[in-house]
Amino acid sequence: MAEEIEIDMDDLSRRMEGAMASLRMEFSSLRTGRASASLVEPIQVDAYGQMTPINQLGTVNVPEPRMVTINIWDKAMVGKVEKAIRESGLGINPQTNGTIIMLPIPELNEERRRELTRVAAQYAEHARVAVRNVRRDGMDQIKKAREGMSEDDQKFWSDEVQALTDKAIAAIDKALEAKQAEIMQV
Repeated sequence: MAEEIEIDMDDLSRRMEGAMASLRMEFSSLRTGRASASLVEPIQVDAYGQMTPINQLGTVNVPEPRMVTINIWDKAMVGKVEKAIRESGLGINPQTNGTIIMLPIPELNEERRRELTRVAAQYAEHARVAVRNVRRDGMDQIKKAREGMSEDDQKFWSDEVQALTDKAIAAIDKALEAKQAEIMQV
């Protein structure tokens, strides 16, 4: 009797969840008109000879709904952090008061909201592609194991991988829908 061959569904599931986690990170960096500390997370500053995230150079706070403050620990870094924020493409003009950098979050206009929904859709499409790549890897594992596997087992594992893929794509679509509704909310 042929030995039982199993496809590593846990690995496939973990990789698809990684794509979802990456999508959540990208969504959290999208500005929806409300201040969030995650707004400055992707910004890197050239500090002490290497690229460093802002949250490792100062304390990031959200004192009010339309304001993010960054209390820089090293006074020499204030100018570099301010420059990095200006060049980040956030569209926010930082205001400096000593070692505190204030980022006032302006109200979003309709055109900018629509643009952000398109960006969110692009992020979701990247996540879908990542999930489909994981699905392809799973199907390749099934093809490689074909000699020691019955047709019923091949069908079973193909259906399992497809079900996992469908579930991940549905989660991505649901997250996109929620994010677009949040962006369009005035």
